[in-house]
Amino acid sequence: MTAPASSKPVVGISIGDPRGIGPEVVVKALSDPALARLARFVVYGSNEVLNRAAESCGIEPFWFRVAHDGPRAEQAIVTDLTVLDFPEHGVEEGGAPGPSRASGLASKTFVEVAIADCLRAPGSPRRLDAVVTAPISKSAWHLAGFRWPGHTELLAHRTKAKRHAMAFAGPRLRVVLATTHLPLMEVRNVLTIGRVFDAIDLGAGLCRRLGVGAPRIAVCGLNPHAGEGGLFGDEEIRVISPAIDAARQAGIDASGPHPGDAVFIQAIAGRFDMVVAMYHDQGLIPAKLLDRDRTVNVTLGLPTVRTSPDHGTAFDIAGRNLADAGSMHAAIVLAAELAACRDPASVAPAFG
Repeated sequence: MTAPASSKPVVGISIGDPRGIGPEVVVKALSDPALARLARFVVYGSNEVLNRAAESCGIEPFWFRVAHDGPRAEQAIVTDLTVLDFPEHGVEEGGAPGPSRASGLASKTFVEVAIADCLRAPGSPRRLDAVVTAPISKSAWHLAGFRWPGHTELLAHRTKAKRHAMAFAGPRLRVVLATTHLPLMEVRNVLTIGRVFDAIDLGAGLCRRLGVGAPRIAVCGLNPHAGEGGLFGDEEIRVISPAIDAARQAGIDASGPHPGDAVFIQAIAGRFDMVVAMYHDQGLIPAKLLDRDRTVNVTLGLPTVRTSPDHGTAFDIAGRNLADAGSMHAAIVLAAELAACRDPASVAPAFG
């Protein structure tokens, strides 16, 4: 039975870069009628672009359109699916696929309005309980004059989060990153005890919200063989081990530093509930190799729920009905479940 509209959380979805696969995976995911049982949805994007995506997929438009700056946009959301239309941000057709200044401006506008709605006062008819972000192109943002590394950093800044971390939850593996979008050569310069501790602590909190009562957290080393006692680097001794000790003192079941080439196998086998990786590719390669298109990116530490799919814009296949919407669907489901939970410890696992 579908819950009454007033009892369901409101989840915002920004369509990402209009020239990428974001509009397609949003339309495909939301076409699942089962999602209406979980939440009400507000899509931030161009109605023209969404119609084009639906046509390419052979899907009849099924949403209620409202001009984003019209009076009706400020009223209570009464339908299960509303599209806030930004018609002036339609993206030029033609030309080779890829990032453009126009698509960068559009995608940045969509997500900024969604973030602003997350931060509205409780009781506001436009307030969101969660936001799901389709992929943006960092190159397009740069072409448009924006220098944010990605959604994660923008959201943390706009919400004034004191700490944050990027996590990935999949059917077989959960990963949280101690550092995010950084050149590899800079990781050792920004890795601190506090960064590693925050990743452990926030990752344990996500596990509890996913129904794991006493999460077991494995912490990767930075260097080969976890430094081999200092022979291959001393970050494990100076930074990572003290962070693990602090986490244990805080009551978290954390262990390590573990060699990065072995710990993920142990996690998949069920020994650990979450792995803390030191840098982007250390954590993302195993997560995407195992369960690409079913893994969800979750930003931890924010005052609102934010999820996203685990893939990029895929300009090369955009508009061709080739994109798999599995990760977007999973991101929407997880956002709705986390937003609906009043007691974080009571959330059932999102993945079986």
